[in-house]
Amino acid sequence: MAHQDSISEIIKTVQKFCEERDWDQFHPPKDLAIGMSTEANELLDLFRFKTESQIQEKMSTPEFKEKVSDELADVMFFVLRFAQMNKIDIGAAVHKKLAKNAAKYPIETAKGSNRKYNE
Repeated sequence: MAHQDSISEIIKTVQKFCEERDWDQFHPPKDLAIGMSTEANELLDLFRFKTESQIQEKMSTPEFKEKVSDELADVMFFVLRFAQMNKIDIGAAVHKKLAKNAAKYPIETAKGSNRKYNE
């Protein structure tokens, strides 16, 4: 079943989930940042020591794609919870950062290139 919730709706769902479990006490910025990193590394671990062709093959299986989806959801949980707990408008933050990146990576010089802006 596909969900088309907005970011603010998902944040409210995550907040409710955590508040029902009395988890606010465990979610200071440090611990949420650690959670983001931990979950991102669990996602990364799924791809460790795999060739690009092995990854493509695994990504085509429902079982592996579900593992990836679960880890990606765990990363998002911590990102959204961090934003909620620290009163950061994550939607606005993404738009602001994209504007900064657009200045660093103008289409004329960045299109089709993987070089960093200062290279």
